[in-house]
Amino acid sequence: MNIALLHYTCPPFVRGVEEIIRQQASLFHRFSHRVKIIVGNGSHFTDKYEIEINPLLSSKNRSILRFQQNVEKNLDKIEIFSNKIYQYLNKTLGNIDIVIAHNVLTMHYNLPLTMALHRLAEIKKIISWNHDSPYFYKNYDSSLDFPPWDVLKKYNDKIYYVTISNSRSKEFRKLYGIRENLPVIPNGIDPIRFFRLDRTTVKLIDENDLFSSDLIIVQPSRLHPRKNIELSIKVLYALHKKGLKAKLLLSGAYDPHEKKNVEYYYKLRRLIKKFDLDEYVIIVAEYKFKNGGKMTADRITIRDLYLISDLLFLPSTQEGFGLPIIEAGMIKLPVFCSDIPPFKNIGGNNVYYFNLNDPPDEIADKIIKVTSTLKTQRMYRYVINNLVWDNIYTKMLDPLLEKVISD
Repeated sequence: MNIALLHYTCPPFVRGVEEIIRQQASLFHRFSHRVKIIVGNGSHFTDKYEIEINPLLSSKNRSILRFQQNVEKNLDKIEIFSNKIYQYLNKTLGNIDIVIAHNVLTMHYNLPLTMALHRLAEIKKIISWNHDSPYFYKNYDSSLDFPPWDVLKKYNDKIYYVTISNSRSKEFRKLYGIRENLPVIPNGIDPIRFFRLDRTTVKLIDENDLFSSDLIIVQPSRLHPRKNIELSIKVLYALHKKGLKAKLLLSGAYDPHEKKNVEYYYKLRRLIKKFDLDEYVIIVAEYKFKNGGKMTADRITIRDLYLISDLLFLPSTQEGFGLPIIEAGMIKLPVFCSDIPPFKNIGGNNVYYFNLNDPPDEIADKIIKVTSTLKTQRMYRYVINNLVWDNIYTKMLDPLLEKVISD
């Protein structure tokens, strides 16, 4: 699908809407759409997709701003500019299937552009992505209530509307004088860019659909009997029985020349197979990408695993210290660990303990209780499940695009 994103400005201007446009453009490109950004001001900040800059679309166009100061006297000039913008958009959008217009149909920064888009809706499929409106604020200029400014609160049944929150949806319904609330697609976040994840981690996430998991557990341990990884697998199985499709990320390095470690590795593999958890346990040190490349469990990878996980799990039977507890503390990652002395010395009252004799079901219950009541954890999981752009695309954006294109 060919998609154009339209606004007054784009990066390097860093404001809310500009950032959303950059994120949406990257998202659509990632899902194999052809993307074009059309703005009045900005820069060609990427070579991944086309960016077209035309000062006629700017919120700072001096001629347009001058004429807008006294619209009644300059209505003919406003119309001339609107015709110029219409002709330009009609030409540059020639092969575009859907135009997503961010805020330009609702804000008062470029009246000729708003007018041109209402005309363009007769021949082009337009989604008005409504972030804001001057009418929502008590001190708005009362002249906006009169023609031609009242086009800003005109509902056009040829245009598809989306807004960013339930409260905005109600405000726009009232403004437009319509019966139904506008559909809501929230602003999202790209954890890959936010966390600055390594490219190999990104491939691991994509190939294993990690951001669709109910819970991600990390255990940065070598495959050694004293690391007690079999308990991690049993707890993972217990979580699955309780309806939580969790995934376990093991760094998993081991010495293939050490007979005891090799035997332990195969023991774990048999246990994973027994519980039918092959797609839910990822041993990073031996992971092979679909293209045949291998992943390395280096320090960057381990850091990334911490960042995308819901909790650190350490069921060791014996340790001298417990460095992962400190590392998890640095990023506020909840820690669940065995109550052996070294861990208690480091974790104090700041981590969640279990006894090595506790049944896996009890440990799973404790994990569920803590992660469902810890507000920071609940917020993290809510964001991952509902506000990561890839999930928004699958659940909301893609169905909207299909509806618009098929109407």
